[in-house]
Amino acid sequence: MNAQFCKKMGLVAAVALLPSLTACAATFAPKVDQTSPLAPRIEALIAANRHYPSWSDFPAAPEALPPASLIAANVADLEGQGTALSGQVAGIDWTLGDPEALAAETRERVGAVPVSPDAIQTQADIDAFAQSLRDRAKAPPPIDRRPPQ
Repeated sequence: MNAQFCKKMGLVAAVALLPSLTACAATFAPKVDQTSPLAPRIEALIAANRHYPSWSDFPAAPEALPPASLIAANVADLEGQGTALSGQVAGIDWTLGDPEALAAETRERVGAVPVSPDAIQTQADIDAFAQSLRDRAKAPPPIDRRPPQ
């Protein structure tokens, strides 16, 4: 009983909403201001492209595709290459077992490389140097050009 009532109410709701939906669709219809000087050109462009795209504009179905057996053979070949590569990777003697030893070795190697004096400067050193350049850049006091009295 309730199912039939719900179906009937759904039908009534759809019929009631139909006029409002068609009113919304009409608001999206393109309108051209006929007083505009571009109106004829716009109408011509709309008329020329009204039926675009057509099926003739889509590319044709591909032809001369390789058979499924050839594609399956290529996939099997790639999977075999992947398996062989996994075997080669498994045979590598990895030396990254201890992260602390790697960190110590890296610090040692970095410490052995000489560092540029510019890279050693701290931010305070750089700020002090910049301030000394600003102090040196101040103009001297003006010279008094009046004759002594």
